[in-house]
Amino acid sequence: MRRMLHGTDAPPFCTIRRYSGEHAAHAHDHAQVLVGLEGRMELEVDGRPAFVDATCGIVIPAGARHGYLALPGARFCVVDAPPQPGTDRLRRFAVPPGARRQLGRLAGGPHGDGDGSGGAGRGELQAGPGMWTASIAHGVQVAAQLQTLWVQAPRILARRALPLERLQQAVEAALHEPWPTARMAALCHLSPQRFHARWLELAGATPQAWLRGLRLDAAERRIARGLRLEDAALACGYATASALASALRRERGTGARGLRRALE
Repeated sequence: MRRMLHGTDAPPFCTIRRYSGEHAAHAHDHAQVLVGLEGRMELEVDGRPAFVDATCGIVIPAGARHGYLALPGARFCVVDAPPQPGTDRLRRFAVPPGARRQLGRLAGGPHGDGDGSGGAGRGELQAGPGMWTASIAHGVQVAAQLQTLWVQAPRILARRALPLERLQQAVEAALHEPWPTARMAALCHLSPQRFHARWLELAGATPQAWLRGLRLDAAERRIARGLRLEDAALACGYATASALASALRRERGTGARGLRRALE
């Protein structure tokens, strides 16, 4: 599904899109602005490398030939806009945490929530191989708010990507081991301080808060399958069953009995 814009008087329009795979270079007669919600997309725009992830947005001018590669699950707010000031050149811009949270709420609402399966989710229409589009209520108004963001936000220079998938695989394969921030930073070839700042910017949470989420997710799955609380605790990095039980009550508002009843 592609929204065709005719003339400079046509208003910008915003949708939520999910991308997967590699797509050949193409061009639009309108400018396109992508703001990252989840995952990362590598682009080539008129022969120049670029990327967009959950910390930033990118402006692709009208007529610019661009191809891209996205891992499954990459999601973006996409604004199709007629050529206008602020869309006449390739530009990556910062997206503040508050704006990301607001966009995330829009993406998770009844007009834009996918099922996380890599296929079309509820409310999504497949717009071509590897791309699904979901409408947003008041998409024109949302696009106008985003226009203020991409015109005024500071430009971001290119930088090395964090190896998110590799880091998560390493942590999940050894959840029972200690994972201080310095150990995670070393896997990304960054100092602990720089890694902490980059991770907070990207995920909206500290590395240790993200780690707690992974551990609790894994513990919930194990307990729901019938594993004893003590065994789930040891497998997921908690010293005792009582420590895991306290974390589940504090962070998730549930316990072992509730998790097992959910599957009955």
